[in-house]
Amino acid sequence: MSKNGNKKGLAKFLGGAIIGGGLALLFAPKKGSEVRSDLKKKLDEMLEKAKEVDKDEVKETIEAKINQIKDELDDLDKEKVLKIAKKKVSQIQDAANELVDYAVAKGTPVLEKTASAIREKAIVVTKDVLAKLESKK
Repeated sequence: MSKNGNKKGLAKFLGGAIIGGGLALLFAPKKGSEVRSDLKKKLDEMLEKAKEVDKDEVKETIEAKINQIKDELDDLDKEKVLKIAKKKVSQIQDAANELVDYAVAKGTPVLEKTASAIREKAIVVTKDVLAKLESKK
């Protein structure tokens, strides 16, 4: 295996370790602030380990990714998540309405009935998601 192959393999392994650790922390039954704090600590640990790697390119890539994840964590808050969710809900409902309109325009009763059922289910699901997010404020 070439040196570039070794670098890429190590970078992929370390990247996977970071992502895996982050996901484990995110799905742990803790408050969001605790989870973000734990993740930042793990990222700091990973950053220290990455500094010990001899390969400058791998070290720089890992440092950049860790700093990127930290920046994203700082931006992650409930208000932003709720705002994004509301935008997605609107997009889903618009798409469901377009589906019904298309089925009506084509004059196919079976498609219209199915499209209407999809729209109603989309409304229920999206309202439920928003309610859960809003209750966690």
